[in-house]
Amino acid sequence: AYRMKQNDQDKSDTTERIEKVCSMWTLIMEMLTSLEKDKEVVDSVLENCVRQCILDGTDVVLSVPRLLAHKIESDESFTGNVYEDGKLNFLAVIQLLNEALKMLRNEHCQSELKELHRIENVVKYCNKLLQDLKTKRLEREQQYCVSVCESISRKEKDWEMKWKTFLGQHPCNLIFKEDLVSSVRFI
Repeated sequence: AYRMKQNDQDKSDTTERIEKVCSMWTLIMEMLTSLEKDKEVVDSVLENCVRQCILDGTDVVLSVPRLLAHKIESDESFTGNVYEDGKLNFLAVIQLLNEALKMLRNEHCQSELKELHRIENVVKYCNKLLQDLKTKRLEREQQYCVSVCESISRKEKDWEMKWKTFLGQHPCNLIFKEDLVSSVRFI
C-alpha cells in the first residue's frame, strides 16, 4: 500500500511539473508573438538606415540663442563644438538641447513659484478682509444689542410710569398685596 501511495504521489508531482512547464511555454510563445512585429519594425529601420540614411548635418544650420550660448560657454562639462570639420556634431547638439530643456524647466519652476507667491498674497489679503468684516459685524451686533436693551429699558420705564399714574402704584406691588391678602384670608 505504501508503494502505491508513493507511486500515486510521484505521478501527481510529474503531472504538476508538466502543467507548469506547459503554462510557461505558452507565456513565452505569447510574448514572442507580441514582440514579433516590434522586431520586424526595428529590423526594417536598421536595414533602411544602412542603405539610405546618413546623418552628416551638412545641410543643417543651427542657430543658438545668445543666452543659451553664454550658459554653455560657462559650463565646464560641455566640451565639444556644435560643428566639427564643417559637419554637425550630434553629441554636442544633444548636450545643447539638454541644457536648453534644463533652463526651460528652471524658468517654468520659477514662474510657478512666483504664481504661488501671488496666490499666497491674495489668500492673505482675503483672510484680512474676512477678519475685518467679522470685526465690523461683531461691533454692529454689540451696538444693536445695546440699543435694543436701552430701548427695552426705556419702554419698561414708560410702562411703569403709566401703571403708576393709572393705578397709583407699581403693578407688582398690587399683585403681591392681593396674594398676601388672599393668603392670609385662606389661612
